Amino acid sequence: MSTRYAFVGLGHRARMYVDALLGDWRDTGTIVGLCDTNQTRMDYYAERIGGEVPRFRPDEFGKLLELADAVVVTTVDATHARYVVAALDAGLDVIVEKPLTVDAEGCEAIASAAERNPGKLVVTFNYRYSPRNSAVKRLISAGEIGEVTSVHFEWALDTIHGADYFRRWHRDKVNSGGLLVHKSTHHFDLVNWWLAAAPELVFAQTDLRFYGQALPRGPRPDRGQGAPGLGTDPFILDISTDERLKRLYLDAEHEDGYIRDQDVFGPGVTIDDNMSVLVRYANRAMLTYSLTAHAPFEGYRVVFNGTAGRVELEVCERSWTPPHAAIDPSAATKQHAAGAWERLTLHRHWQEREEIPIEQGAGGHGGGDRLLLDDVFRGPGDDPLGRPAGYRDGIRSVLVGAAATRSAATGRAVRLIDDGTRLADA
Repeated sequence: MSTRYAFVGLGHRARMYVDALLGDWRDTGTIVGLCDTNQTRMDYYAERIGGEVPRFRPDEFGKLLELADAVVVTTVDATHARYVVAALDAGLDVIVEKPLTVDAEGCEAIASAAERNPGKLVVTFNYRYSPRNSAVKRLISAGEIGEVTSVHFEWALDTIHGADYFRRWHRDKVNSGGLLVHKSTHHFDLVNWWLAAAPELVFAQTDLRFYGQALPRGPRPDRGQGAPGLGTDPFILDISTDERLKRLYLDAEHEDGYIRDQDVFGPGVTIDDNMSVLVRYANRAMLTYSLTAHAPFEGYRVVFNGTAGRVELEVCERSWTPPHAAIDPSAATKQHAAGAWERLTLHRHWQEREEIPIEQGAGGHGGGDRLLLDDVFRGPGDDPLGRPAGYRDGIRSVLVGAAATRSAATGRAVRLIDDGTRLADA
C-alpha cells in the first residue's frame, strides 16, 4: 500500500526525506502536499518533486492534513509540537526530525496527543543506526564490560559546523532550545539507548565564550552576502556559492526576511557554545558530557567504564577545519570529510586491549542513513538493538537538555521522574 506523505517545513532538513521518496523508497509512498511559511521554498521542492504539488501556508495546515496519511515535520524546532499534535489528532502518522520539541510543555502536549490517538509517531535519531554506535550497543548489551558504572562523552563541533548554528535561527534559544536541546538531543538519546536506562538527575554549567559578542572583535558586517571580508574572513559565509542554499534562502528572503548568513559574532545570540553536564541514571550509572562548538576539528569520544572492563569509541569526522566559510559537508551530504577515522576498543579486566572492527554499509553515516530510512518508510523489522525511536525516546532526550539548561540558569540540579519523561517541577 502506498502512503500519502505531506511535508511541513521545507528548509534544508526536508531534503533527505523528499529525496528518499523520489529515489530508492519511491515504491513506499508519494508526496501529496507541502506546507511552509515561504512560497519560494515550497516552489523549490515542488520543482524537485515534479508536477503540481499542492502548497499550503501554516494557517492552512488543516487542509494539508486532509490529503495525507502521514506527515513529515521538519520545521523550526519550537514549532514541532504544534504540527505533531495537530497531525496526530487528525488520525495521521507522524515522522519528526530531532529534537522532538524544545521544552517540557511541548513534550507534555505531544505525549498526550500520542496517547489519545492511534497514529504512529517516529523520531528520526539517525545516530543510532551508524554502525559504530550500533557496535557499542552490541558490546554493552552483551555484557562485555559487565554493568556500566560511568560514561564520559565529549563532542567537538568545529568552526565550520559549530559556527553555522550561530548564523541561523538556532542562535535564538526561543527557536531551538539551545544546543543542549537541538544538538545534544542526539547525544543524550544515544546514552539513554546505550544504557537502556532512564535519566533521573541533571546538573549543568554552560557559557557563551566564543561566538556572539563574547569577545571584543571590532566592527563586523551584519551578514555574509555583500560583506567586504567575503572570501577572506573564514567566518563570513557566501551563501550565493551553494545553489541549493541560494534557492532555499537567499532567493526567499524577500518573503519573510529570514537571513541565513548572519554574522556569528553579531548581536542576538542567546545560546551558549560551551556546555558541561552531569547526569545520574536509574541504574546508578553516571554520565559526564561536554559539548564545544568552536573546536579546530570535528568528532567525539565516548568511554564506558563497567564492572568487568571498559569500552572506548573515538571518532574524527573532520581532522581539521579549512580556513574558509563552508557549509558543513556532513550536513550537505551525510558523508564524512577527508581524513576522518574511527576506532572502537574493548578492554576487559585482566586482558589486553582489543580493537573491535566496525562494518560499514553504503551511503551516509556508514550506511546508517539507509537503515533509518528503511525503518521510517518500510516499517521497522525485528531489530534486537531497538534502534527505531518513539515519542518517549524523543521526550527523554529533550528533557535531559531542558533540565541541563534549567540547571545552568538556576545553579541547582533538576530531577526527572516517570521514567525520565517529566521534569519533577514541571
